[in-house]
Amino acid sequence: MTVRFVRPVSHSAYAARRLGLSALVLFAIATLAHRFGPLTTPDFLSLTFLAAAIAAVSVPLSLIGLTRLWQVGAEGGVAAAKGLFYAAVPLGVVATGTLYYYTLPPLFDISTDIVDPPTWIAEPNAKQQWLPRPATTTPADRRAQFAAYPGLTGRRYEGALDRVYEGVQKAMLSARISVTRREGVELIAPDIAERPAPEDEQAPVPDLAPIPLPRPEPSLATVFGNAGDVLLQGEARTLVLGLRFDLVIRLREDAETTSVDIRVASHYGPHDLGMGEAIAEDFLDRLDSELLGIAGN
Repeated sequence: MTVRFVRPVSHSAYAARRLGLSALVLFAIATLAHRFGPLTTPDFLSLTFLAAAIAAVSVPLSLIGLTRLWQVGAEGGVAAAKGLFYAAVPLGVVATGTLYYYTLPPLFDISTDIVDPPTWIAEPNAKQQWLPRPATTTPADRRAQFAAYPGLTGRRYEGALDRVYEGVQKAMLSARISVTRREGVELIAPDIAERPAPEDEQAPVPDLAPIPLPRPEPSLATVFGNAGDVLLQGEARTLVLGLRFDLVIRLREDAETTSVDIRVASHYGPHDLGMGEAIAEDFLDRLDSELLGIAGN
């Protein structure tokens, strides 16, 4: 008489695979919609937490499937392993963010100059939804930044303002920083009015003499920083998740040197998870490479 061994089936393992795959697909769709589509960061985080919750349910089911495979040889070992693999992606992202959230200081605005940070040309404004944050950065926040990132400092180069400005533009391009506003660039723009006209070209003589106009009243517009500062405000996004950061770069000429400072703020939320410092350091390293040979002390 032939005895056939019928393997039991672990339904938990197959349920874990379906849940893990669902969590991974939800996370992938949310990431693509946030990186390339209209999905805002608060909505993206909500979907990411939902995907992580679904993935967390699949983990014990996968473990039950693997246990059943070990004990009675139940079918579903491969499905349980796939469930763990699928769940690892959203769970890993949330776990990493949680680690940074509790181990790094709660900063959303960092600057290489904590005494006189570069000023915004236009204050960044975004609807925070369920991610409220303080309206301003306090001196205590600046001290916390210095304690956490003591090596984050500005740069000083032994070069003219226009030479450093060219290096800043190249560094911003390589760092994937898009410029949205400029202030003070007329200080380095060539003065076309002072260029001599070619000898073969004669200026046309107007038929009517210009009428003198009254001298304009002094402007009451807000002055950004010092009168000699050049400000470049822009936006940067992380490569994979597409998290948005606002930044402003300040160039200030002092005698024969030019100093460069950068300020980075997360577009959403009260915590940048350390990414603001990483963006600033990446830009400064690229700028050092562009201006190699003229760096000062």
